[in-house]
Amino acid sequence: MIHFPIRFRSATGSVPKSTTPATAISLEDQDTKKHRRSQLINWALGLVCIGWTGALIGCSSSDTASTLGDWRRRSDFEGVARSAATGFVIGNFGYLGTGVDGSSNRLKDFWAYDQTKNTWVQLADFGGVARTTAVGFSVGTKGYIGTGLNANSDKLKDFWEYDQATNKWTQIADFGGTARYSATAFSIGTKGYVGTGNDGNYVKDFWAYDPTQKTWTKVSSYSGSKRMGAVSLVINGLGYVGTGNNNGSTQRDWYAYDPAQDLWVEKAQFTSDQSTIARSYAVGFVINNLGYITTGDASSTTVWQYTPGTDTWATLGTFEGASRQYSVGFAIGGKGYVTTGQPVGGTTRYDDLWEFDPTIAQDLDNN
Repeated sequence: MIHFPIRFRSATGSVPKSTTPATAISLEDQDTKKHRRSQLINWALGLVCIGWTGALIGCSSSDTASTLGDWRRRSDFEGVARSAATGFVIGNFGYLGTGVDGSSNRLKDFWAYDQTKNTWVQLADFGGVARTTAVGFSVGTKGYIGTGLNANSDKLKDFWEYDQATNKWTQIADFGGTARYSATAFSIGTKGYVGTGNDGNYVKDFWAYDPTQKTWTKVSSYSGSKRMGAVSLVINGLGYVGTGNNNGSTQRDWYAYDPAQDLWVEKAQFTSDQSTIARSYAVGFVINNLGYITTGDASSTTVWQYTPGTDTWATLGTFEGASRQYSVGFAIGGKGYVTTGQPVGGTTRYDDLWEFDPTIAQDLDNN
């Protein structure tokens, strides 16, 4: 991966220097303890899996996987607690902004999470009007945010580009489809993709944005049902989309988009014994070419891992924060993050940040 230098303005006007990944000694100690605990658990499981004759007995990989996936709380988001925010990742920084607070105020402040320092830095406010349920994606060193609902609940289609180097926003061409909210977005290669959502009706069209040409082009519509509140992931050059709801009916289909062929391919549908995957307004992120989905309006804290090579789903522990929906999820350097959101049916807004490591055994004593 190419690491680009970054300069952005802090809340006090200072411009922090670019950083490279580094871990404090105290964090190394914590990780060392967790790895030792993981080794002990795996050693104990190994003894259980061996019969008195020395022959192996039935301990499947899914049994072992269920003990993995540990969460630890990191630096709280420094902005106002909120839900229905959006963001993107550039390099080792996670960006987050917009959303709605507990008093139904639309927001436009914008922040960056520095994984190396475990700190948040306030940046230039989002360039458009304050909004909620927008989408975001990044291409190279530029980030993009658009669509959503304004303070009057008007549906929006404007789009804005964030320049990491100058900490400035520039309006680009309006989204090529209809004004909408609760869409989903991802980027593959040099293009960003936005689709599904609600424009007054549930929709399933998809559009590609080319930053070089500064234009939107309609691509093949999603092959599953119309929906809003879906999750999207990108693994090995394919965009995966699923979950969400269509006219109040929770969806559990899962499709992969191949941009080279402009084709959606149906993947493993969530079967009845995996019905807890079905949800809306969940978060998804990718670590080491594996996809992860958690939270959402199913009020479930189960973490689901998707393996594209085998097209299978498996559980990987539980999210250790409060159950929530309308959160923001992203991944940086082998770790996943979940922050902000609100409880299902509640008005509380969250500002906590949780870090996920899929290689460490979950400490069930602290759940």
